[in-house]
Amino acid sequence: MYEVGVAQQFEAAHHLEGNFGPATRTHGHTYKVEVAVRGERLQADGTLCDIGTLGEAVKNAIGELHLQDLNALEAFAGRNTTAEVVAEHILQRVRPSLPSTGLRAITVRVWESPNAYAAVEEPLNRPRQRLV
Repeated sequence: MYEVGVAQQFEAAHHLEGNFGPATRTHGHTYKVEVAVRGERLQADGTLCDIGTLGEAVKNAIGELHLQDLNALEAFAGRNTTAEVVAEHILQRVRPSLPSTGLRAITVRVWESPNAYAAVEEPLNRPRQRLV
């Protein structure tokens, strides 16, 4: 299995709803985002997926989040802005930019600090069912 990935970062504020102690107050993160795709075969040009295309898709997905209060964005209306939810949001934004064949899975990892992350992984080339 081959894998290629990119990493980028953005700055954003948010607060959590529920029993999260100090995280229920508005605070900020320098989020690091890693997006990787996997597949079994390389294309004729020796690549699994064009890294430039993948990087641009990630840049576009996080660009709408940069320097924002995540809780104020329509994309997160009615949802807790956990790292897991942010990762799922980014995955949904990146996925349409990927090649329609040749890739088996995508993983999005969102780091809220150098020591803590959440990730979501899904198979590609299948319809996604969103869990609420």
